Amino acid sequence: MDGFTKFIAEASDFIWGIPIIAILIGGGVFLTIRLSFFQFRYFPHILKQTFGKIFSKTEGDGTLTPFQATTSALASTMGAANIVGVPVAIALGGPGAIFWMWLVALIGIGTKYSEVVLGIHYREKNHQGEYVGGPMYYIKKGLGWKKVAVFLSFALMVEVAASMMVQSNSIAMTMKGSFGLPPVVTGLIVALLVILITYGGIKSIGKVSERLIPFMVVIYIVAALIVVTVNFKEVPNAFMLIFEHAFRPISAAGGFAGAGVAAAIRWGLARGLYSNEAGMGTAPIAHSAAITNHPAKQGFWGVFEVIVDTLVVCTITALVVLTSGVWKTISPDNASMMVTEAFVPIFGSTIAGMIVSATLFLFVITTIVVIVFYGEKQAEFLFGTAVCKVVRFIYIAAIIVGAIGGLQFIWQFLDLLLAAVVIPNVIAVLFLSGKVKEITNDYFTNLYPVERKK
Repeated sequence: MDGFTKFIAEASDFIWGIPIIAILIGGGVFLTIRLSFFQFRYFPHILKQTFGKIFSKTEGDGTLTPFQATTSALASTMGAANIVGVPVAIALGGPGAIFWMWLVALIGIGTKYSEVVLGIHYREKNHQGEYVGGPMYYIKKGLGWKKVAVFLSFALMVEVAASMMVQSNSIAMTMKGSFGLPPVVTGLIVALLVILITYGGIKSIGKVSERLIPFMVVIYIVAALIVVTVNFKEVPNAFMLIFEHAFRPISAAGGFAGAGVAAAIRWGLARGLYSNEAGMGTAPIAHSAAITNHPAKQGFWGVFEVIVDTLVVCTITALVVLTSGVWKTISPDNASMMVTEAFVPIFGSTIAGMIVSATLFLFVITTIVVIVFYGEKQAEFLFGTAVCKVVRFIYIAAIIVGAIGGLQFIWQFLDLLLAAVVIPNVIAVLFLSGKVKEITNDYFTNLYPVERKK
């Protein structure tokens, strides 16, 4: 069994190295070029259509408001990756990793936009009158690849269960370390909250995420900006380190072991790719429920996701780590504690721990709620709406089992299952890029002149 586990781990490491990075970055570059660099050419317009219309009513068909759909999608990307993943990238790749994180985010915008546009274009109504969509629908309807759609959908349905266990275990360990709460108690609390929130379906999830996500982001950003403000004299130096060591190795200093350019690129690209989930096929499942009168308009909210998740929250985390100097004093093995340690001099150890633990707890709750919805939609696609409740029960059980560290063997398959989703999804989006270009051109030809005057 140890040999098999080692094989799975090595296979996962290989696939999530150069192959996945090449597919995601190559796909993002291709889509950016094919869409004529729209994210740069129309950046002010995209901001106006998203940040400028968060509280505006939208015309069109759908189940959720565009903002609710977006916060639901953000719920699965905002989390430990933003608070823990960025320090890990700096610890292993140096400050220069942040530059490459920014670069891949700008490239990933093309992929995220295309996924959301296709999700809206190929969505359909289910028996309950709700709009459903995602990679399984645009692969089946747009390309006629029914077997590929079924394979992707099944892989994602199983992947959700494994992901649920990992998420539940991470928050259980955090709560045990911060408050001494037994893992089984944390598991039961999380399971109960998930049951209560998901009971009302996507509308309930949308309402909760619409309130919780902005609240969590604001709390974390305010606390982080206080730290950066206190250390404001180090901000220019932080940016200098980011740009300088994106192209030049950095030597060891204190607990920091040093890093070459290759390490900066590898960890920066990985953090950028994983933090906003561009190309992973999950975001269009949530966005497909949005009320909109044109697919491109909801696609702009996909751009909004990348901006908030990677360019704003991850960047602020990086500044907290770099301006406070904790990246030099804490070893890579304890990189996950960097943000908490950076908060300690300003807020004290107790409050610092509470801020980070509470934020992570809320992030994990919303993440689990949304990925339960994603898993249910796969069951609905494969077996019909009647099976959704059965799958939800299995996922709830997985939360409790994961919290106490059970069935860890299944966790080993998490990355492989996710790769089984990412690879066919990106390939399908590339094959359907002509349709994305057609829809985008239609928007900028017919609606853009009207929207500019509003």
